[in-house]
Amino acid sequence: MSRYDIAIIGTGPAGISAAITAKIRNKEIILLGSSDISAKLSKAHRIDNYPGLSQISGADFAEKLKAQLSDLGIEITQKQVSAVYAMGEYFSLQAGEDMIEASSVIVASGVVQGKALPGEDKYLGRGVSYCATCDARLYKGKTVAVLGYSNEAPEEAEFLSEIVEKVIYVPMGKELPEERENIEIVREKPAEIVGEKSVTALKTDKGVYEVSCVFVLRDAVMPDKLVPGVETDGAHIKVDLNMKTNLPGLFACGDIAGKPYQYVKAAGQGNVAALSAVTYLMEKQKNG
Repeated sequence: MSRYDIAIIGTGPAGISAAITAKIRNKEIILLGSSDISAKLSKAHRIDNYPGLSQISGADFAEKLKAQLSDLGIEITQKQVSAVYAMGEYFSLQAGEDMIEASSVIVASGVVQGKALPGEDKYLGRGVSYCATCDARLYKGKTVAVLGYSNEAPEEAEFLSEIVEKVIYVPMGKELPEERENIEIVREKPAEIVGEKSVTALKTDKGVYEVSCVFVLRDAVMPDKLVPGVETDGAHIKVDLNMKTNLPGLFACGDIAGKPYQYVKAAGQGNVAALSAVTYLMEKQKNG
């Protein structure tokens, strides 16, 4: 397995800024996220405070970012990272069924909106999962629930339906999976994940559904779940002025590093995070 110098998680202004800087500094990088760039950015009506791009729409800004990535030969790997493990000399990233190795990691995945459901933290790894591709085969022949927050959730529900007995799909957005005999759409509000030693049911505001697993499919994973051992402050990863976290070789930037949630701030932090990662790699090479 090849090992990248820097793995960058997120394709908003912070992640793309980090990728551009790291590429210019001749580092072997992998940029993980959506090829549509940031949904939040693309839907922005107008951006007034980005230097040099006066009153640009979010969609036009996203296109300019895509063009710059293309000019530099930076490809986006369309995979959602569900976990990052510090292995000592390197990091191991779980992205679907793939494991990716990198000497350093920059987390620019954005801030997770909303609180965890009651029972979500308690049963994580015991019937709560953030990755259908990773854990589907554990529930072959069983009934599972999918809370579909992300745009990719319907596709993951369809994948699950090919392996499990039945999928209870709770749409948290507008997108729905295709109609299949073993996919039931439940338009109710999730209330609690319940169980004993492991998950046994999903409670909603209108009923109770017996399931063996609840797949919570958001656009991003809470930072303490994404990177075990990283220091957090609520929904944010704690960083210093160089975007360093408490884990050597791990950096964070953009919204996930705290307020203000501004594109210009995110891009600047992405640049700093990349430079800090480059310095970390140089020092590691000297001492290695």
